Amino acid sequence: MIPIPINLATEDELSETVLLKILKHLNRFAVGNCYRRGGYGYLRKTINGWNGAARGIPFVLLTDLDDCECPQKLLETWLSTPRHPNLLFRVAVREVESWLLADRENFSKFLGINERFIPVETDLLSDPKKTLIEVASNSRTKRIRESVVPKPGSTAKQGPDYNACLAQFIQRDWNIIAAGKQSPSLSRTIARLAAFNPIWD
Repeated sequence: MIPIPINLATEDELSETVLLKILKHLNRFAVGNCYRRGGYGYLRKTINGWNGAARGIPFVLLTDLDDCECPQKLLETWLSTPRHPNLLFRVAVREVESWLLADRENFSKFLGINERFIPVETDLLSDPKKTLIEVASNSRTKRIRESVVPKPGSTAKQGPDYNACLAQFIQRDWNIIAAGKQSPSLSRTIARLAAFNPIWD
């Protein structure tokens, strides 16, 4: 099978690493350019451009739902024109961290904690990133605690090597299938990408 060419647009390094791992798992895409410049604001500002560019090469855009009501509402708010079929708009509920937590067995092993400390229905978490950091603060590995958890008294929302540390878990240990069984939003993303066939104008 000839790989499907595709470009990526994500909020941040962590989301890009997650998306690349999913695409590698599916083994049906040839990734071209990866666009990310920090946060959903960049994606919202550029989505209409990606929608137009999708006529020539498919795009998959991954963002967090955050406080929005639902993915469809988010898309309607962002797009000013109808979505082209080659623009795959995927939303992590409520943040991409929920997809990592969903692989409870491997994430607990990575952190060196008991699996029971990781929530089961991660898509229902109001602040998955906060939950992940709280869970990581109990890690038996000093390097992980220092990388993921903000230093005491710091105004930072995450540790200094947050993305790099979690990227190691994603690339080496994250089980997409196991996580998808616990996270409906991840399962939908996997299914959508697995079934996608581009339309060439």
